[in-house]
Amino acid sequence: QGQPEESGGGLVQPGGSLRLSCAAPRIILSVFSSSNWSWYRQAGKERELVAISTSNGRTTYSDSVKGRFAISRDNARKKVYLQMNNLKPEDTAVYYCSRQEGSTIDWGQGTQVTVFS
Repeated sequence: QGQPEESGGGLVQPGGSLRLSCAAPRIILSVFSSSNWSWYRQAGKERELVAISTSNGRTTYSDSVKGRFAISRDNARKKVYLQMNNLKPEDTAVYYCSRQEGSTIDWGQGTQVTVFS
């Protein structure tokens, strides 16, 4: 019911940019707004937290992307974005959008980002 839907992944050269989108069309507006939204990525066995946008407007980033990535949300459109600039080969991963509210966590299917020379 509440599964997010990611899009925007692709192939890009080092130094390039991509913007990932996460849509939540089946979530009612009040639930969207009261949720924390995150982007994670997985290149190997473990899933790594990239960025969080909390319901009260705070954003937090992992050290590896700080200054290069920006998370934003449009509550009215029920969308979350991840702007990725100055991409590096080590950013190559499947990127997942996640919604958290209390003990509930919803995951999207993921979108592949590949940074290659």
